[in-house]
Amino acid sequence: MELGLNLPVAHPAVTPMMLRDVAKEAEDLGFAEVYLGEHVVLFDEPVDRYPGSETGEAFFPATLPIPDPLVGLAFVAACTERIRLATGVMLLPQRNPVYTAKHIATVDWLSNGRLDVAIGVGWSSQEFAACAVPWPGRRARCDEYVEVMRSLWSSEVSEHHGELYDLEPCRQYPKPVQQPHPPLWFGGYTDNALDRVARLGDGWYGFDLSPELLTARLAVLRGRMDRYQRNLDEITIAVGAYSLMPVLRSHLPAYQAAGVSQVVISLISPDPADMAEELRWAAREYAT
Repeated sequence: MELGLNLPVAHPAVTPMMLRDVAKEAEDLGFAEVYLGEHVVLFDEPVDRYPGSETGEAFFPATLPIPDPLVGLAFVAACTERIRLATGVMLLPQRNPVYTAKHIATVDWLSNGRLDVAIGVGWSSQEFAACAVPWPGRRARCDEYVEVMRSLWSSEVSEHHGELYDLEPCRQYPKPVQQPHPPLWFGGYTDNALDRVARLGDGWYGFDLSPELLTARLAVLRGRMDRYQRNLDEITIAVGAYSLMPVLRSHLPAYQAAGVSQVVISLISPDPADMAEELRWAAREYAT
């Protein structure tokens, strides 16, 4: 079971050099992957429940300096050589799919094929409104945008004519190094999210899942994979940890038994000067 790392953008003192140093240290320590999530705007008074917490309150403030994940990962790609780079997660249905396909292909090209693209449908209707994108229908929009991007990545001449997007014959280069495209993972906990993994995904990225919840969700995912004549062994299963960090070590045997491919840790040190030591500790503590 591999170790991944959420880059410390949740730290109020985050700087580009901090991201660079943490990513390089993680690579040197043998971490498999680094992750950046996405929110283009946040709100002091959110009207929607955050699905990743029992209270419905997000664990991050509206002042959190979250960089754009693809721009941030391009920077990290230039500072590293081997470690993989993941969006965790990118909010595809509030983006333009042609520009997003271009950005993903560019990062994959710049990094020599190290990008994994984890996608979510979003939880904040306010964020969609700020992007002038309708909140209803975002799941169907996500699915169709994946089709648009796949055409742009893998076809010499790309074209798409669907219910929500129309793309006349065109060419987009450079193509991703990874063909037919970088691995597409999908986040989320609902049955609909797991159905999307089974239909479209190369992986599933779950966040802050206890072993009990993970087991229950994997049973649903296995049933959906069967429906589409696919096997659970065909996909990567990554589990991110934030609030579970204090008890993560005790969960690792259950995660491994469940077939988790990668556990993605978060740094919890309040002092940036301690992050390198925390990373070294984590590499030892969570080795499996």
